Amino acid sequence: MASEVAEHKYQLNVKMTCGGCSGAVTRVLTKAQQEGSVSSFNVDLGTQLVNVTGPIEEAALVEKIQKTGKQIISVTSLDDSVAEVAAA
Repeated sequence: MASEVAEHKYQLNVKMTCGGCSGAVTRVLTKAQQEGSVSSFNVDLGTQLVNVTGPIEEAALVEKIQKTGKQIISVTSLDDSVAEVAAA
């Protein structure tokens, strides 16, 4: 049977004002990717959005990004669980 670890998708609005800010977020997510808790991510300084996909839980992801000292303005789960509720 294939891996049963659920992949989550998140979009975070993170206050980043310079390349150093986005670099700090990139570094922590790269480490998480090497550890296997993040499958992929994209950090966009221009929009201040960070998209993350992987088995990591939201609370753990928020904690990792908060350790960079950057302010998280919002977290949106992009999981497909909404479709399941609508179908019920």
